[in-house]
Amino acid sequence: MPARLPSWAWVSGLTVGAIAAVSVLTVQADQGPRPTAAATKPRPSASADAKPTPKETAPAPVPDGSGTGRRIVYSLDQQRVWLVDASDAARRTFEVWPGTVDPDPGTYTVGSRSKGATTGSDGVQIEQIVYFALEDGVSVAFSNAVDGSSPPPPASGAKTGGIRLTKADGAAVWAFAESGTKVTVVG
Repeated sequence: MPARLPSWAWVSGLTVGAIAAVSVLTVQADQGPRPTAAATKPRPSASADAKPTPKETAPAPVPDGSGTGRRIVYSLDQQRVWLVDASDAARRTFEVWPGTVDPDPGTYTVGSRSKGATTGSDGVQIEQIVYFALEDGVSVAFSNAVDGSSPPPPASGAKTGGIRLTKADGAAVWAFAESGTKVTVVG
């Protein structure tokens, strides 16, 4: 029968074995390829000078001549809205789908709001309606479709004053546009 080693001998043997294994791995690592740090300053790549892709595009700047202070800015030409805070910083901007009746460029105020669902002039169920202008007898307002869809093409000759937003953008306008909030319409 073989002699039994004391437990301290086993622990010592395991420790020596572990140290030997680490030493062998260290030597092998020292002899292998080594990552090197860049010794030179990074240079801008060709892509740094290229125009950003649509995903990387900077937000559209608030149009010049749109006033100052807390306001909603609506650009007829860009079909875009900006929610601008009191420090003149755009907090959100997004594209919209305008109706067939545009308000004249100028400054308006939010006159009334309606949270609940109703049928828009295009026949679509809409909600979070923010009225701010009356043009040619048609109320002009921001709203979103209850189902989140974009508006259908208007019927021939129909006068629609709804400026349709996505559901998320409609919620943002609803939260921002209290009664009396300034709305600036630019060309």
